[in-house]
Amino acid sequence: MIVARDISEFRRARALLGASVGFVPTMGALHTGHSSLIQQAKAHNEATIVSIFVNPTQFLEGEDWDAYPRQEMHDLAMCQSLGVDIVFMPTIEAMYGNDELAIMAPCKAGYVLEGATRPGHFGGMLQIVMKLLNLAHPTRAYFGKKDAQQLALIIKMVKEYFMNVEIVPCEIVRDENGLALSSRNAYLDATQKHQALALSQSLHRASSLIEQNQLDCAILKEQILEILQGVDRVDYTEIVNRNFEVIEAIEANNTIILVAAHIGTTRLIDNLWV
Repeated sequence: MIVARDISEFRRARALLGASVGFVPTMGALHTGHSSLIQQAKAHNEATIVSIFVNPTQFLEGEDWDAYPRQEMHDLAMCQSLGVDIVFMPTIEAMYGNDELAIMAPCKAGYVLEGATRPGHFGGMLQIVMKLLNLAHPTRAYFGKKDAQQLALIIKMVKEYFMNVEIVPCEIVRDENGLALSSRNAYLDATQKHQALALSQSLHRASSLIEQNQLDCAILKEQILEILQGVDRVDYTEIVNRNFEVIEAIEANNTIILVAAHIGTTRLIDNLWV
């Protein structure tokens, strides 16, 4: 496994790979959810690249960029064990210059839900994803469905900028109790992890009601919020179509139910694709 820390080193290593390359961009603090992405990339491609970069431009002032978990030795050991070919770990200086060109998130889909709560986040996210895709030149890139709005915007960017890469959405990975895996789960103590189960439990309640043919979104949101009373603060709960437009009734195979809430000082998100 090659660990590349500057762009020229990475480009030399990338040039040696086969015709089919899978790419998994991450911010590190790798967990079982990341290993699932890597395993899918390995299964579908001749070679696999993982990037580890805690991207400053997608964090707002006062957010947890400084505190975000960094576990380089653990992450490299996981990548080695999974058979990753290249791990790209660039510096901020390598990825960003002065007076950078900006990529703006779309005015509608980029400024609702996460975009409304974290204005500017998606512009920074799209900026780094485009840079990484341009550097890695992958055949396929793998992103989890837990960050549903991020995934939708990346697919939109790739389509509208005519980028030659297939974006592969990957299912949410959960722990044995149903908590969606996230690097930020490391902030939670045992009591808070139990409290955080309210997010997945609220989505499970909605799923059960939909199976009973309850398709009214207002009623579903009431039931979700009832269970989310156990969290410290709810940022939002919303039901949208795949274009992130609010809907009044569940649309089969075209609906996402999203929740965002705080457990102590930790902000978590989860969702259900219907």
